[in-house]
Amino acid sequence: MSTVAKSDQQGFVSLVGAGPGDPDLLTMKGYRAIQQASVVVYDRLVSPQILALASADAEKIYVGKQLDFHCVPQAQINQLLVDKAKAGNRVVRLKGGDPFVFGRGGEELEVLAEQGVRFEVIPGVTAAAGATAYAGIPLTHRQHAQSVQFITGHLQANGEEVNWQALAQANSTLVFYMGLKQSGYTAERLIEQGMDVQTSCAIIENGTRPQQRVLTGQLADLAELANKAVSPALIVVGSVTQLQQKLSWFAGE
Repeated sequence: MSTVAKSDQQGFVSLVGAGPGDPDLLTMKGYRAIQQASVVVYDRLVSPQILALASADAEKIYVGKQLDFHCVPQAQINQLLVDKAKAGNRVVRLKGGDPFVFGRGGEELEVLAEQGVRFEVIPGVTAAAGATAYAGIPLTHRQHAQSVQFITGHLQANGEEVNWQALAQANSTLVFYMGLKQSGYTAERLIEQGMDVQTSCAIIENGTRPQQRVLTGQLADLAELANKAVSPALIVVGSVTQLQQKLSWFAGE
């Protein structure tokens, strides 16, 4: 007997964070929502193990994006969620990491709200917290950093620019999402605003997954390190990365 059920005539959307890669990092609430879904709309970074938790009867729709290539335009994804919910389905919108941390979850929920579709948000372990934990890099540490900042690597989208001076001068760990392509620009701007060229940094590739790889070096070498890495990857800048070798615990493959 199928476990898939339609919630009611109006339908319902659960915006679920799948975590950074290790399926064991999925929350219990997220697990239950996936099992009960009649439609699962999922992104590129959702692991096959998590997708396999859905019912065999559930409709699974891939809408993944990657750098310089969008499989499905965002407006079409938004409309898809509305249409599937209004057809009476229990929809899970499944995103890697946390849907509210550079996941465009807020944009999608705005459309649902405008269309009168009921929804809930089930947070996930964001990549910055998960990948650094598995790499042995504490985001904060009394001797290194008292704060942490998350920055999108799509730095020049729509002509917007980050406050490089504030980033360079803060006693903070900097975590750049989706930043490989812009790594050289990132290093140049931080150094230009006064950050020491010898500031330690790390790139975490495939964080929390069996294929995880950690590259470490100095800010001056960030672009060179990035050339050796592949997406998905996080860039971490700050002295906390000096602890990586000492605190490394996850062996991966």
